[in-house]
Amino acid sequence: MTRHPRIAALAIAWLLAITPTAHALSTAPGVSWQAAEADADVDRAFVQAKAEKKPVLLYWGAKWCPPCNQLKATLFNRADFIEQSKAFVAVGIDGDAPGAQKLGTRFKVRGYPTLILFNPNGSEITRLPGEADAAQVMKVLQLGLSSGRPVKAVLADAKAGRKLGANEWRLLGFYGWETDEQQLLPVAERAATLAQLARASEGADRETTTRLWLKSIGALAEGKAADPAQLPRLRAVLADAAQARAQMDVLSNEAPDLVKALAPAAGAARSQLVAEFDAALKRLNEDATLSRADRLNALQARIELARLDAAKDEPHPKTIPAALLLEARDQAAKANREITDGFERQAVVTQAAYLLGRAGLWTESDELLKSALARSHSPYYLMSQLGGNARKQGRKADALRWYEEAFNKSEGPATRLQWGSSYLAALVELSPEDAPRIEKAAAQLFAEAEKDPGAFYERSERSLKKVATLLGDWNKTPAQAAAVGRLKAQLDGVCGKLDGSDAKARSACQGLFKAKA
Repeated sequence: MTRHPRIAALAIAWLLAITPTAHALSTAPGVSWQAAEADADVDRAFVQAKAEKKPVLLYWGAKWCPPCNQLKATLFNRADFIEQSKAFVAVGIDGDAPGAQKLGTRFKVRGYPTLILFNPNGSEITRLPGEADAAQVMKVLQLGLSSGRPVKAVLADAKAGRKLGANEWRLLGFYGWETDEQQLLPVAERAATLAQLARASEGADRETTTRLWLKSIGALAEGKAADPAQLPRLRAVLADAAQARAQMDVLSNEAPDLVKALAPAAGAARSQLVAEFDAALKRLNEDATLSRADRLNALQARIELARLDAAKDEPHPKTIPAALLLEARDQAAKANREITDGFERQAVVTQAAYLLGRAGLWTESDELLKSALARSHSPYYLMSQLGGNARKQGRKADALRWYEEAFNKSEGPATRLQWGSSYLAALVELSPEDAPRIEKAAAQLFAEAEKDPGAFYERSERSLKKVATLLGDWNKTPAQAAAVGRLKAQLDGVCGKLDGSDAKARSACQGLFKAKA
């Protein structure tokens, strides 16, 4: 899942457009997405792109994913995006399609959603910032389409000190760093490189320079202080409504990290910065030009700042002002009452429930999720949130019940492995003595992996690694050791039935328990 949990007639168009039938692709209004389930599907799209001299836009997402649903509700339904889509070949990959996880390995994508723009020859131009607001994403898409120059080459020139134009700086500033997956930079180098780019871009484009600088501060390892001389610069951004609006996604998503980097110690300086930050976020929360999800994201950031000096996982923080609690209640209830679009509901209601929990309003969070279950196209996502709520409050039996129901109701091979590994994690944490139930859950996951040709790739592989790690940590008593032994034998059988030509899958399968050892 992404960091922050984030059309009506066109909603139908989207669902039709990603259905792998020629009829749907040729007749559906809106964007003509071509569904890709295997390498051959993507290869055909690139052949078409080269023949038509068009770029390729690849979208990787999942039905349940709140930020993916946010894109469908705010970007993919825009008239200018639909019109712009005529200039590229649009490829949609559902993470639960048969070969989707193998494609994830091929294109180095992990997080949902990821948007990648390729030139007609198949070289990656850029990764779009899915967390930015739709208008900003459109601008970056248009820049990428007009440039056609890979951002990797642009970055190399920038680091070498070569002169770049304002549009090239914008490609760097609005690159999808959160979905880079180390294509441009190792994670450890990101903060320093972004700071270097911010300095080098001075005078080219103010918005880009500010964005690169803010991201460089936010990318610092938690607990590492930034140069305090930069604090006035952040205050200036917060005080300027236009600048804060332009950087709204960075300010909302990075608020706690920015405060801790520039005011690392609790005290008067931090309190003043938090107050200034809160005022800027309140303006964003009230900005009608932003989507409802973006406005709620600003409200959530206010809650996170109010929690800053509370214990990290404190379920009932006492540091949140009563007025802010009232706003959280009112805005969550309003969203639940007013939203009718299914995509927007999946993005916003789940986000609202999360921020209610972070505010310590567990009853309201639970009630919101339960009221939304029947209207969600992916109710298992909400069930897992209900499980998380119960776990954080110490209600073990309720937590396990919700996690189990979420797993049972989940759909799609990759999703089921992910939800199943979460259910197993809850069992191991909350009921480690229940060896039969733990063995049954793990055995079911291995049985499902046996039927899934993509089980040992990308997200699915990570889910199975999580299962092996959990079992290794759990294996402490004779009864547990016996259960783990039977599960290892089952997994050996799964590995033995894999396609002999798929060395990657066989190696991943055989290495699950060995990696733990």
